[in-house]
Amino acid sequence: MLERLAEIERRYEELDRLVADPAVIANRREYAALARERAQLEEIVEGYRERRRLERDIAEHRELLHDVDPEIRDMARGELPAIEEELASLDAKLKTLLLPRDPNDERNTVLEIRAGTGGDEAALFAADLFRMYSRYAERRGWHVEVLSSSPTGIGGLREVIALVQGDGAFSRLKFEGGVHRVQRVPVTETQGRIHTSAVTVAVLPEAEDVEIDLPDKDLRIDVFRSSGPGGQSVNTTDSAVRVTHLPTGMVVTCQDEKSQHKNKVKALKILRARLLDRARHEQQESIAANRRAMVGSGDRSEKIRTYNFPQSRITDHRVNLTLHQLDRVLDGDLDALVDALATKAQSEVLEAVS
Repeated sequence: MLERLAEIERRYEELDRLVADPAVIANRREYAALARERAQLEEIVEGYRERRRLERDIAEHRELLHDVDPEIRDMARGELPAIEEELASLDAKLKTLLLPRDPNDERNTVLEIRAGTGGDEAALFAADLFRMYSRYAERRGWHVEVLSSSPTGIGGLREVIALVQGDGAFSRLKFEGGVHRVQRVPVTETQGRIHTSAVTVAVLPEAEDVEIDLPDKDLRIDVFRSSGPGGQSVNTTDSAVRVTHLPTGMVVTCQDEKSQHKNKVKALKILRARLLDRARHEQQESIAANRRAMVGSGDRSEKIRTYNFPQSRITDHRVNLTLHQLDRVLDGDLDALVDALATKAQSEVLEAVS
């Protein structure tokens, strides 16, 4: 482990020099890649340097055990166990940090939420989930920008696509991809019967402009008049934008903004994220066909979580975790669920490399 840590520190110091090089700074693609790599190594290097400091402290205290002054010997004997325990704890943390990492963990996130089976009730729950993720983002100091939305007349969302920006956004939200099932009595239910509805969530790492090349010849851009629910509209101009990626047939439509330019920018952002996710999925399939990525893959058809309102119960089926704190979770207190999923993922990686 120490050899690996020393190697990482050398690479980190090399990256420090490279990102300060004017020639590298001028190359946007190269600079972005090197800066991202440096950020991913920073915590490991800081831990390694702290480890060396602790080793020096331990060596000094062990020398003091032989000092002629009995008070100094007693002091060293009393302090040494705590420093050794701190070193052991740091070693465990460094071992975890050295595990293979998802290169997308530090990216911003494109979050897509769509109402599934259940009609209006599913759309209402989609709105509840969007609020839950928005509150979670707020708790962590992230910024949420709606890229596209399709509201219903009763406060629901048929679909909403949002960009979540902030440190570690993808690393925390990537476990949310899948089918979320809700069991509750709809507001339109007169006989008090519990209905089951479903909402799909997709979590995609945001693609940078330099990563996904979108030449004009590969795009067909159509503009049309935007319209909203309830008779409201902004259809005085052709501001809505539909972007078709000709090589793949992917289509993205944005009409939330009154500006055609802003709608086009948002549509291209969504398209880049989807294309990056597609390329990422294809790469993972070629490496291990039997291990599909949850995010943006066919595995979305698998139910991952159930929200039971009558019992105030939420169950994540992937880790068999049940919490009777539904109100807190829906208000954005997701850390207990996310931490359990992250721990499971980490354990699987540890098992795979051991």
